[in-house]
Amino acid sequence: MELLDLRPGIAVLNIEGHLAHELFKDEAGGHRWQRVPPNERNGRIHTSTITVAVLRIPRPEEIRLKDNEMEITACRGSGPGGQNRNKCNTAIQIRHLPTGLLVRSEAERSQFQNRELALGVLRSKLMEMQKNRHHQGINTLRRQQVGTGMRGDKRRTIACQRGIAVDHVTGRRWQMDQYLAGKW
Repeated sequence: MELLDLRPGIAVLNIEGHLAHELFKDEAGGHRWQRVPPNERNGRIHTSTITVAVLRIPRPEEIRLKDNEMEITACRGSGPGGQNRNKCNTAIQIRHLPTGLLVRSEAERSQFQNRELALGVLRSKLMEMQKNRHHQGINTLRRQQVGTGMRGDKRRTIACQRGIAVDHVTGRRWQMDQYLAGKW
C-alpha cells in the first residue's frame, strides 16, 4: 500500500497485489461513521461521512494516451518535505484536453516517478469514464425499452376478460386464442 496524494479532503492510495481490486471493490460508495467524541459532555453522536472510489489502474496498452492530448505541468509540491520540495518542481499536473480531467501527483521525489503515477491515475479515471459511458448507454436503452411502468406507457395490453390483445404502437388487435397461438 502506498500513499500517492494527501490533501485536505482527498487521499489517494495505490494498493497493489494479486486480488487487490477484488478485495476493495465493495468499499466503493458512501461510508458513515458515528461516534461520541471524548470531550462531548451530553453524549451527542457526531456523524462523519466519506465517499470512496475504487479504480483499477489499467495497463498502458489498455488506455492509450497521446502526447498532443495532454498538457503536462511541473510545479512545486505542497506540505512538509524540506528543501527539495520547496525548491524543485517535482510535482506533476496532467490535464487531459479532450475530457478536461486534471490529475496531480506529488508523492515521489522525482518528476519522472510523479509523472508515471499521474498517468496511471489518469488512465484509471479515463477507463472509469469509458465504463460509465457504456453502462449509461445500456441503461438508457433499457429505460427506453422498459419505460416507466405507468399505464399510459405501454406497448401491449392483453385483456383476458374480453379475450383480446392490443398492440398500442401499431394499433393491431388479435383474438386471445390467436395471440396465444403465436398467429400475429
